Amino acid sequence: MASIVLRVRLISGDQLDVTYEESGVADDDDVVERAVAALASDAGTLRCRHGGRHLVLFGRGVAGLEIAPRGAVL
Repeated sequence: MASIVLRVRLISGDQLDVTYEESGVADDDDVVERAVAALASDAGTLRCRHGGRHLVLFGRGVAGLEIAPRGAVL
């Protein structure tokens, strides 16, 4: 299972650091591509973790993503 940390900038201007995990994928680049594709689709949802909480991120509320293995702090 590969996981990445996403810094999400919301349309409201707030930002949120979340962890996204994908099973069956070994490469972080593939996880990034799947996350971006999921948010860009019509349904546009992504199941993530923020600290100890699980959340669903809706693509309509996302203004931008920053993907940094060392940058975001949870």
